[in-house]
Amino acid sequence: MVSNSAKRGINYVVFGLNVFLIFCLLFESYMVLPNGVAWLGRWHPVILHFPIVLLLIAIFLGLTGKKVPWKLLMIAVLSALITAISGFFLGSESGIKGDLLYWHQWMGAAVALIASVWYGLAGMGHGDGTVSKVLQVILIGLVGFTGHYGGMVTHGEDFLALPKNRKKKEIPENPLIYEDVVGMILDDKCVKCHNSNKQKGELLMTDLAELRKGGESGSTLIPGEPENSEMIKRLHLLPEDEEHMPPEGERPLTPSEIQILERWIALGASDSIRLGHLDPLEPLVGLVRDLMEPDPMEKWKALPAVADTTINNLSSDYLTVTRIASHSDALSVSAYLPPEYRADDIVDLKRVANNIVELDLSGLPLGAEEMALVAVCTNLEWLELDRTPITDAEMAKLQGLTRLGLLKIYETHIGDASISVFRGMKNLKSLYIWETGVSPSALEELKKERPNVHIDYGIDDGTKAFFVTKDSISKTEK
Repeated sequence: MVSNSAKRGINYVVFGLNVFLIFCLLFESYMVLPNGVAWLGRWHPVILHFPIVLLLIAIFLGLTGKKVPWKLLMIAVLSALITAISGFFLGSESGIKGDLLYWHQWMGAAVALIASVWYGLAGMGHGDGTVSKVLQVILIGLVGFTGHYGGMVTHGEDFLALPKNRKKKEIPENPLIYEDVVGMILDDKCVKCHNSNKQKGELLMTDLAELRKGGESGSTLIPGEPENSEMIKRLHLLPEDEEHMPPEGERPLTPSEIQILERWIALGASDSIRLGHLDPLEPLVGLVRDLMEPDPMEKWKALPAVADTTINNLSSDYLTVTRIASHSDALSVSAYLPPEYRADDIVDLKRVANNIVELDLSGLPLGAEEMALVAVCTNLEWLELDRTPITDAEMAKLQGLTRLGLLKIYETHIGDASISVFRGMKNLKSLYIWETGVSPSALEELKKERPNVHIDYGIDDGTKAFFVTKDSISKTEK
């Protein structure tokens, strides 16, 4: 049994904590907490589960008509008040408070205050009354919403959302580098821990002004100096280093994303520069272009299904047919010159023509039948026709290969008439075309028209030998 004097003392403590909590909420903007007091707020995540469990047990007992033990309710209320006050202390460290933190703080305080009212009614002998029952129901809702907002503050706004496929944000054709590219990377990998609701290291990464302002560790970015920018330094630390960003357990930035941030800072960290303003040879152009490419697995989902038995039946010692990735219907095909060449071995690929995205026919004596097969492979992204007898007439059949990104057509008999075909290949990025009948002037004109296409037409014999050897063995360049 607890003596009346002890109960009276506990009541005073509960009353005092309520007054202090209300004072904190009303005069928050006027308060500056000492470091030691602010540090107490960091215990909030440790103790918050304790009152939740106790309150839910007490509510269950109350709503099922059972007597709620006074000690249980007392401990639940005291711990709820301490949790709410420590949460206020923790929130004061964040500086600017976002809506999520604001509502989490006020609903947490409401849980403690309403639980205190229930405690007071129970002390007056009305703990089983209608008003107490209503308060218990309200507490259930408040506990749920407070936890919901707390989860979003800690883990991001979509933490409790239903699972969904993560799709890469579409980047416009001529993007603003900061808004459409850098901002997308930061939103995806950094803003979760550096926003108005969760401001780690006193750093906000929600806009460029805050990035330039920096946090407690100094200059987050220094325009023109990526090597001295704190953001870049931390990205390059070893993953086990405590200061590595993002922290362990979070999705790290990819090497290309880090390079994009580095080049953007090196170019002045501007918020007004567009991709089209940059020199085509600037490394950032290629990095952004690669980022603009759709996820291969997503675009290949639309391909027709192809059975393993079909792949096995088409394959032979001189024709390799494989899936680009496991469980993908996108196919890679490589043909090799057999002792007795038959066009039918290539033509038979027509049944999977829509599935072929990579095709290597280099070194084969191709004719009209084989080129007709190539022409219907409309999903081709990679095509090797080098060292074959094809001419402009055969190239004209390939006008429909608009998805083609790489074309090797060196050491063939094509001429200037094929330039119009290359112009129509809107996704073309790499063209290997030495030792053909195409004139240097025509190639220079194409290069001016398509500055983002890498046109290789003047490499040395050593590099040519590398390509020939490499093509005859495998396409590891892919």
